Amino acid sequence: MRIKNINIEERMKHYNIQGLSITLLEGGKLSGVENYGLLEVGSNRKVKEDSIFNACSVSKFFTGMLAMKLVGDELLSLDEDVNISLVSWKVPENNLTKNKKVTLRNLLSHQSGIKDPEGSFPELNSKISFPSIVELLEGKTTYCKSPIRVKCEPGSEFHYSDAGFCIIQQLIEDVTEKPFHQVMKEQIFEPLRLENSHYITTMLEGDTQKFSCGHNKNGELVDGKYSTYPYPAASGLWTTSSNIAELVLELMNAVKGESKIGITESLAKEVITPQEGKSWTGLGVFLEGSEKELEITSLGWGVGFQCMMVAFPYLEKGAVIMTNADLGVHQMEGMIGEIYKSLLS
Repeated sequence: MRIKNINIEERMKHYNIQGLSITLLEGGKLSGVENYGLLEVGSNRKVKEDSIFNACSVSKFFTGMLAMKLVGDELLSLDEDVNISLVSWKVPENNLTKNKKVTLRNLLSHQSGIKDPEGSFPELNSKISFPSIVELLEGKTTYCKSPIRVKCEPGSEFHYSDAGFCIIQQLIEDVTEKPFHQVMKEQIFEPLRLENSHYITTMLEGDTQKFSCGHNKNGELVDGKYSTYPYPAASGLWTTSSNIAELVLELMNAVKGESKIGITESLAKEVITPQEGKSWTGLGVFLEGSEKELEITSLGWGVGFQCMMVAFPYLEKGAVIMTNADLGVHQMEGMIGEIYKSLLS
């Protein structure tokens, strides 16, 4: 894929975007990395290839790939009741779970019957102690004030859910008996050499040289500079555009039966297959088109950051776009959308 007919620096100025990193994929390999601007307004810290941005909900793509690796290792099952393996917390049973139980497949495709409570899952408040996932799911924190419950029959409706990915995180921790970040490091980061991918809960001065600050639609720093989230599997990842692109390549290779980390071809194809009759949702990614023209996406939008992963697994091309700006509009209505349309033109 190639960026055409767009003056990147002029458009960044138009949108008040301070920093931008783009990694392109073509022919089943990384074909280029383009970096522009600054990691922090008013500083001399330029965006480089190893510059780390908040991936926000693109974290869910990573979580989905980790889950599929663990399914292949027979530590998890896509279709059994998650309560069989959950130890620290259980999905509360009710009339809606009598006939159908919540499965990992439901959770990864946002069809578990769980609806996030209104106003839930904001960024971390540094004045409040870091909550456990169990506390979040029990509704005992300001991040999620209502206990998580199944609100419609599993598999019947689509509801985008951070809570669902919190359940996946707890499931992974319970079956491995290790912290989520450690499992991700051992199973994904280290085998794929994603050396600039991290789960950060606090930013320490001196450790932030490679980390981008967040900015609002006016190009000003957000409060605290670095927005973090206390639910890693849903939105806690900090990474580079090229590290995300490497995981996209891993998925493309797995679809061909050439995974580096042992995800089978059949499981990789499950990731990019419409789930429960919903054409737009796979497992941890969203879908459009079909067959050779199938497009997968993952979008991230948080305080001070927006990003996008787009790929065509069977055409073996794609792009990752990361910005340190929250424009206040959907990605497709801002600069990321302009770049995306340029790539497809």
